[in-house]
Parts: sequence; structure tokens; C-alpha cells
Amino acid sequence: MGKATGFMEIERKSVPYRPPQERLGDYQEILTPPAEAHLKQQGSRCMDCGVPFCQSATGCPVYNLIPEWNDLVYRGRWHDALDRLHRTNNFPEFTGRVCPAPCEGACVLGITTPAVTIKNIENAIIDRGFAEGWVVPRPPPRRTGKTVAIIGSGPAGLAAAQQLNKPGHLVTVYERSDRIGGLLMYGIPNMKLGKDVVQRRISQLEAEGVRFVTKADVGRNVDPVQLRREHDAIVFCTGATQPRDLPIPGRQLGGVYVAMDFLTANTRTLLEADSAKGGLISAKDKDVIVIGGGDTGTDCIGTSLRHGCRSLVNFELLPRPPDQRAPDNPWPEWPRIFRVDYGHEEAKVKFGQDPRTYCILSKEFVDDGHGRVSGIKSVKVAWERDASGRWNMREEAGSEKFWPAQLVLLSMGFLGPERYATDPLGIAYDPRSNYQAEYGRFATSVPGVFAAGDCRRGQSLVVWAINEGRAAARECDRYLMGMSDLP
Repeated sequence: MGKATGFMEIERKSVPYRPPQERLGDYQEILTPPAEAHLKQQGSRCMDCGVPFCQSATGCPVYNLIPEWNDLVYRGRWHDALDRLHRTNNFPEFTGRVCPAPCEGACVLGITTPAVTIKNIENAIIDRGFAEGWVVPRPPPRRTGKTVAIIGSGPAGLAAAQQLNKPGHLVTVYERSDRIGGLLMYGIPNMKLGKDVVQRRISQLEAEGVRFVTKADVGRNVDPVQLRREHDAIVFCTGATQPRDLPIPGRQLGGVYVAMDFLTANTRTLLEADSAKGGLISAKDKDVIVIGGGDTGTDCIGTSLRHGCRSLVNFELLPRPPDQRAPDNPWPEWPRIFRVDYGHEEAKVKFGQDPRTYCILSKEFVDDGHGRVSGIKSVKVAWERDASGRWNMREEAGSEKFWPAQLVLLSMGFLGPERYATDPLGIAYDPRSNYQAEYGRFATSVPGVFAAGDCRRGQSLVVWAINEGRAAARECDRYLMGMSDLP
């Protein structure tokens, strides 16, 4: 490394977000532009550790060459750093913004000291690459004549499309929505991932020869059987889009929505200006309850605050995580610790406290007398281990409470893919209802049909979707050509 003692001399310092009071007034990205000197310093903390767990499967699913580009940034060799970054990751601008950074959880320095700011440096490399004009379309020199249909345009679908286009296959991406990007476009709010960032990558793929078809809902207005006949191969990248519901009394009441409906309507309104305002699910002047945590729950919090909600509470069923790793959560596992994300910070600034309340079980949505929700009845729960060490939940007597709410957002994860696109092909499903396809092969039970991303592995991270899209492209290429040079 360029500065062998950097990790001993320099403290971790992340690139800050914009001040909460400022960013609450808009939907611009929360990130601030980092100074090059700051990034050089932080890159120098990478410690030449010998076995870089950050770039192993434990740390980075796409095996980013993290120590290499940390060192290159320290040396000011930004173009070389970009080349290293693109060797393993098609879309570092997405992971650099929205990935929770398991690489930092696996950083060797993190055993005793705060980890290297890997995510910040990754994001800065790719943003500089676009700013300097280094990221340009690279269409293949020749075409193979083979055609591939990719169903779904989220991170797995886009990664598979770019990879399959490189050897010269004719790739068409079918997207049921009105815009390309899937989760990246409508599932992640603008303040965390600007849609111009998504669009510039889509434009690159189009210039490289990838064809995109929107409003193509395979299984409904596009026949999957005919699609299979017309293409040499298909790759399903449809995501895990069935939300986990909360079937308690009153679920049918107006004002109770799954999180993705809320977030999608908000993004569509921003993208289409006045034309879509009738579809907005507004939190303005309402008491809002978000049920469930994670990134999606945080995004619901941040969006509700920007609408101008009157109050905000986030229900968490599990106990508050510890501030430090628990004994059963050793390095280099992902640290299951208490974190304050952008939405929590914003809620504390606006309402004076963190919005999360723990060990809360929702029991009933209460009717306001006109078919709309007026609140939730809940009870506190305690978590206890049984003789076998398994955790069990117990309701605490006398802890019942009513919480006022005119808007409730369900953010409890996803159960798996919808099946209407694949049932006509006779694809087999695994016990968790995902498309059955072995990791590493990605082939479904139907010859020439592959699956990648959340629809195959279940709800996961953007970085895992990119990993699977790349790997499924390689196996699809091997199926088409008998061998593959794709990484």
C-alpha cells in the first residue's frame, strides 16, 4: 500500500450527508461531494492485511478488488481505479449509494478499529469516471446472431443484459413498468439514488445495443411461451415482488398500504410532475406508522417526512440491536448492531426523537367509522430462549396500547416472485417459492431458461443481484456457445 502506516495514523471519517434540515426540503441526493484529499486519506487506511476479507464472498458478493482501488485512489490514479472497479462490478454507482457495505463489516481493520470507508471511495471512483467522460459505450465488434430475452430490468436484469451483450448476443430486456430500472427506478427513493444516475447507465446500455421494451408484462400482455420460441434463451430477473402482508383485523381499511406502493407512487409523481399527482399516496398532515424496519422502512420514513407528516412511529417486532457485536455475531459476519440511517436522523431532527419503538406486535387496525384506518392496537412482546436455545415471543399482559394513524405502511419484506410469468413455461419452484435454479448454474427446469437475483435467491441486496446477473449471463453464454469467456 502507498502509506503502510495510514491505518494507525488516520481515523475513519465518512463522507457526510447534507444537513437534515436542508435535505428534508427536497428530494435531491443526500450525499455531499467529497474532496479528493479526504478520499486519498481514507484510502490510505487500507492496511495491506494479507488476506482481504473485504473482497471475499463474506464481504463483497461481486469480489470487488477493494485493496487495489483503495491504493490507486491514494496514489491519484483514478482512471486505473475505475478500470479495476469495472472488472467486477457493472454498476458501482448503485452499490456505492445503496449497498449496506458488507465489505466494511468484513474489513480486517474493523476487528479493532472502525473499518475503511470502502463504500464512499467506490462511489467517488465511478462518479469521477462519469464526470471525466471515462465511462463510454462499448458495443461489441460483431454479433453472434443469438437472441436473449431478459425479463425484468432491475440490477440483476441490467447486469445480465450488459454481460450478454459483450460477446455479441442480441439482448432484449422486457420491463412491465413504464420505465426501465425496476427496483432502482421505483423502489429506492430519489434522495438515496437519483434517477439521473440510473438513466445514464441505461443510456449507455442502449448505445451498446441492448434493446429495452417497457410496459411489457410477460405472462399478461406478452406470452412467455411465444417469447421462448422467438429467442435462443431467456433469463428471468423479475425480483421478489410479493410483499409480506399483515393479515390482522382491519387490514382491508383504507389508508393501509404496502411500502412499495407508497414509494412507487411518490417516485412516479416526482418523475411526471403534475400529470401523476392524483396517484400520490400522501402522508401530509397525517399520523404515520411504518411497520417493519430495514432499508425500505427507512425510505418510507424519509419520504413521509418530506410529505410533511404530523407524527411518525416505526414499529419493530424484534428487540433493539446492541451497540457492539454480540458474542454470537463475530467478525467477519455482517455486524448486527444498532444503526442510525438517514431517515432516523431526519425524524429525530423534526420530532425530537428516533422514530423506532421495539418489541411491538400489531394486533388490529381500527376503523374510523368510514372505512379508513384511524389507528393500531398493539401489545408489547418479550423474547425468550427455550431449552434448545431457540427464541420464542411472548405477549406481555397489560401492555396493550392504541396508536393513532391515518396512514400505515407495511415494510416487512418480500416472500418471493410472482408466478404468472413462469407458470405457462412449467418452471419448477423451490420450497421457498422462488424459481428453482442452482446457484452457479442458474438454469431452471426448462432448457434455455435461466433465473437470477431475488427471484432465484429470495429477497437480498443490490450487490447480490449484480453478482447473480453476471454469473447467470456467463452460464447463458455457455449454453448458447458451448463455452464462455465472460467473468
